[in-house]
Amino acid sequence: MRLAEIFERVVGPDAPIRFTAYDGSSAGDPDSEVTVNVRTPVAVNYLAQSPNAVGLTRAYVSGHLELEGDMYTALRHMADFTFAEGVNVTPRDLLAIVGSVGWVKFVNRVPPPPQEMRRGTLLGRGIRHSKKRDAEVIHHHYDVSNEFYETVLGPSMTYTCAVFDEEDGALDRVGDFDGALESAQFRKYDLVSRKLGLEKGMRLLDVGCGWGGMVRHAAREHGVRAVGVTLSKEQAEWGAKRIAQEGLTGLAEIRHMDYRDVPDGSFDRISSIGLTEHIGARNLDPYFASLNAKLVPGGRLLNHCITRPSNNLKPMNTKGVINRYVFPDGELEGPGQIQTAMNDAGFEIRHQENLREHYALTLRHWGANLERDWDRAVAEVGEGTARVWRLYMAGCVLGFERNVVQLHQILGVKLDGTDAHMPLRPNF
Repeated sequence: MRLAEIFERVVGPDAPIRFTAYDGSSAGDPDSEVTVNVRTPVAVNYLAQSPNAVGLTRAYVSGHLELEGDMYTALRHMADFTFAEGVNVTPRDLLAIVGSVGWVKFVNRVPPPPQEMRRGTLLGRGIRHSKKRDAEVIHHHYDVSNEFYETVLGPSMTYTCAVFDEEDGALDRVGDFDGALESAQFRKYDLVSRKLGLEKGMRLLDVGCGWGGMVRHAAREHGVRAVGVTLSKEQAEWGAKRIAQEGLTGLAEIRHMDYRDVPDGSFDRISSIGLTEHIGARNLDPYFASLNAKLVPGGRLLNHCITRPSNNLKPMNTKGVINRYVFPDGELEGPGQIQTAMNDAGFEIRHQENLREHYALTLRHWGANLERDWDRAVAEVGEGTARVWRLYMAGCVLGFERNVVQLHQILGVKLDGTDAHMPLRPNF
């Protein structure tokens, strides 16, 4: 049995993608805008041993399987057809496939590509979400290369969901590189600032500050004394240089440290933009309690993070692609869980909103940036890592569009007695 016949037996004869293989066989729609090409027998090893998204990812990241055409379109077709129809392989089909491929493909283990986080690496760093293990996880994802992140994220160097208006959010502006993304990222920081009610002279803590975008915005636009903390050494070094270049040294600062080590009781406002995903469900209560302790009475917290659409979904899939390749130990909770944890930690909840569609647009712009400067990205981090990012961002666009994941901002206040120090109606 040739590989094209196996493909047809697994996904059906009417797949809206074209399939080709090293054995010369082909299947699917010959006029499709995307083609899956199994380039080598190693790809078959990966797929035989993990006949799911992990096997496909291993084969693609290692270059043994090629995808020709737009990655988002390919994943959308797979979601619409293959996953929707389901795999209807009879026991007879399965025996025929195993006999054709050969048992050796199932038992001759091929090591995953180096971009995959090995379980042994994490086990050697202690329990999940311990300080030592968190540092390793952050290093894996964020200390790839500042130059690579500049290529993907653009001038704002902001790796969190932007906030678009109708003009900047037009789909036909994706790929125009005309400043729509940068404008939307400024709008996000401005929205956070308005929700926090930043005023000159206030002291802001930004936990998980990345390359310092919020810290610099708060200092530059509002005269706030801002401190950012990150576990990524490369982020901290890049951010410190940018603060100096912008002449903000007297107001803004980035520290390479764990947020848990920041002193308590000394901040008027706290922003947490994209950190909660790394905290873990069982640590939400102490996390928000620690942030509450760092605020003065009347202080505010704005928590911005990716969420599940339902509170009863598992926070993580340890065997999934995202956990293995992108965010090891990453956990996503429902908005109700996060809001409850904030409330139980002493915050009065004042506002909540879902920016799901905005993150899909943000990811589209990042993906376009990567495609435009693909050669530069590959030269910086290698083709395997660049392939991880291409796959991950396209898949996340689909995830946000189809409500697999969401993005919530939740505003909480640490009451000053019974006074929230909030206006009767918000101005954001």
